[in-house]
Amino acid sequence: MEQRIKFLQGNEACVEGALYAGLNFFAGYPITPSTEIAENLSARLPQQGGKFIQMEDEIASMCAIIGASLTGNKVMTATSGPGFSLKQEALGYAVMAEIPCVVVNVQRGGPSTGNPTHVSQGDVMQARWGRHGDQAIVVLTASNNQDVFGMTVEAFNIAETYRTPVVLLLDEAVGHMREKLVIPAAGDIPLVERLKTALKEGIDYHPYLPREDGRLPMSDFGGVHRYNVTGLFHDMWGFPSNNPGVVHGLLRHLVDKINNNANQMARYKEYYLDDADRILISYGSSARSALHVVENRRPRGERLGLLELQTIWPFPDHIVRDKCKDADSVIVVEMNMGQVMQMVKNAVDNPKKVFLANRIDGQLVTPTDIRNILRLIQGQGV
Repeated sequence: MEQRIKFLQGNEACVEGALYAGLNFFAGYPITPSTEIAENLSARLPQQGGKFIQMEDEIASMCAIIGASLTGNKVMTATSGPGFSLKQEALGYAVMAEIPCVVVNVQRGGPSTGNPTHVSQGDVMQARWGRHGDQAIVVLTASNNQDVFGMTVEAFNIAETYRTPVVLLLDEAVGHMREKLVIPAAGDIPLVERLKTALKEGIDYHPYLPREDGRLPMSDFGGVHRYNVTGLFHDMWGFPSNNPGVVHGLLRHLVDKINNNANQMARYKEYYLDDADRILISYGSSARSALHVVENRRPRGERLGLLELQTIWPFPDHIVRDKCKDADSVIVVEMNMGQVMQMVKNAVDNPKKVFLANRIDGQLVTPTDIRNILRLIQGQGV
């Protein structure tokens, strides 16, 4: 397959990225503003030998991709706010049972039914803490179609590398914005294939025994190895255990395999940070407005820079701290009440220099909104 150029929605760019990454099973339930992902895959996936199934609800959709992943498939589901809430228990099961899968959440206004057709970025903390118990999760995002494609491929690669669910946290504006997408030729982006166990039939297989590099080889469920899968605390064979040492070791493994590799998972883009004395930090569609402000004001002599986060969890605090250490002020641009701003305040040396430029009314945060905050900060002498 040679490089192709298309003009399409962000949701469609997600479909292209998933197919490029090797998706071969999708289960989902229609919900605005993510429905185009399911609609497109219902036609495209069977054409490529994959399986598409519309489930009766979001809980069943999550459970279906868990089962399909266990049997050796690369899997994905897509949803929005209320559906993402319904997926949390099964998503926690995927964390505990270490099942690779990709969950796309195209954010809309909330809570509850909220504002189905308008933009929001209010699910950042839910993506991190929506499941009960101590656990870690990987959450990626993107601000344009090309990056949606790339981060979708990245989501599959991380899921297969670390045997973990990965959340792709988009938003309505990105999902429905149409723009150019260059689809790379096959092989241009390296793909991670699942690490399969080399043990032959009849040899004792330990499904939850990490190698020295931390990776856990998998055996397709229903194949030559018979093993147990449970959401309970379990030993290396997968059998339930309440032994304190086993429980402690398992929890540490589940968290450490993500947090200890935060540097490897950190994805971001930076603009004009070398000389910036005021730094905007943003993500998703908000970053587009932030970049517009930066590129509009710099020719006027304002030393503005932008740090666009593409990995939200594990939060790249070391990157934020390093990039912002010499800034006079840091302005977080997002469409919620400051969910990432709180993490930025925790990361920087002086949290008093961190400010919020936001909207929570279902409208895209605009360059004017950001400029108003910059004027306010300047008026305060910061």
